[in-house]
Amino acid sequence: MNIMDRFLSYVAVDTTSDGTSSTCPSTPGQMTLAHLLEKELIQLGVSDVEVDENGYVYGSIPATTKKKVPALGFIAHMDTVIDCPGTGISPRFIENYDGQDIMLNQEQGIVMRVSEFPALKDYVGQTLITTDGTTLLGADDKAGIAEIITMAEYFIHHPEIPHGEIKIGFTPDEEIGRGAHRFQVKRFGADVAYTVDAGRLGEIEYENFNGAALTVTVHGCNIHPGAAKHKMVNSILIGMEYQGMLPTFDNPMYTEKYEGFYHLNGISGNVEETVLHYLIRDHDKEKFQEKKALAQEIGRFLNRKYGDGVVDVDIQDSYYNMLEKIKPHQYLIDIAKEALEELGTTPVCKPSRGGTDGATLSFMGLPCPNLCAGGNNIHGRYEFTSVQQIETIAQLLIRIVKKFEEQG
Repeated sequence: MNIMDRFLSYVAVDTTSDGTSSTCPSTPGQMTLAHLLEKELIQLGVSDVEVDENGYVYGSIPATTKKKVPALGFIAHMDTVIDCPGTGISPRFIENYDGQDIMLNQEQGIVMRVSEFPALKDYVGQTLITTDGTTLLGADDKAGIAEIITMAEYFIHHPEIPHGEIKIGFTPDEEIGRGAHRFQVKRFGADVAYTVDAGRLGEIEYENFNGAALTVTVHGCNIHPGAAKHKMVNSILIGMEYQGMLPTFDNPMYTEKYEGFYHLNGISGNVEETVLHYLIRDHDKEKFQEKKALAQEIGRFLNRKYGDGVVDVDIQDSYYNMLEKIKPHQYLIDIAKEALEELGTTPVCKPSRGGTDGATLSFMGLPCPNLCAGGNNIHGRYEFTSVQQIETIAQLLIRIVKKFEEQG
């Protein structure tokens, strides 16, 4: 099976994760893909393949070198986001892309315009893989899975090439912030690792947001509007007031690079009760703490205004900036840069405006920066990648393994 056949077989499985579920994995499709990957790894000859009870996939390729080389891991996640449909994905191939707008869906008039997505110009002449405009594509992170397995296949078919021990891991529920929570670092057995979950070819990430989940629950009192004077407490309006007290420009729509934000990504309710769900993000730990403190203080203010217990504020930390854990292992970044340059690609080290399994794993004792997987416009109907990108990233992983042995 070639790399594109792999990728297409993975995106055909609906692995949308569900943050409201208490199970692990949160959705059955992820376990379906886990067992598909288990079967494929076993057929390739990967050792110690296992799918555990939580849907994590593990495998290993024994070392073929006599050098003392760190056991090197590669990790990708199986799930896709709930924000855009992930079932019935119908990939489209556009050969020798000409740099013009792309009609994704004639019937529904869905067009990916170069004016809105100027990065398309960088892919002229390549074979693009897009959606049909009704679903996401799933390159985040099924491209990463395909690249890792293709790398594994290469070394299994070429036992004469010296390399250290290679560890393979696939996780569920990364998109809902739980990807590494039940990952068995000791069972995995790597000394260091890379997640293959960043964007376009060339990207390396070893800084990420500090992240927290903020839930604001407003308790109201519903009275018939005809008799509501001095009695009704409209939780919807108080929820709107809470949102209005957050800094207007600390919002994803107005931030970039190292700028943090509050992101309202869910709201539901009625007069009696309203719940608002936020993401709090900042690269700077001190500013991160300040953002959380403000979220709490707004809740206290509204309780002073409307009465104790009207507004409940719950904040749960999700992950932290991996930078402090990667700095002592700078060679991981240097090796990745060298490998990219050898492939004729300029490395782009940039702060991740999100989180990866690698952030949590780094704090669990497994230093784990993030490598490009090849996705563009991820999490939406305009997601795309290219055949050339995916093939090159698989070669990148192969070169990284070789360079570990050469420098061991």
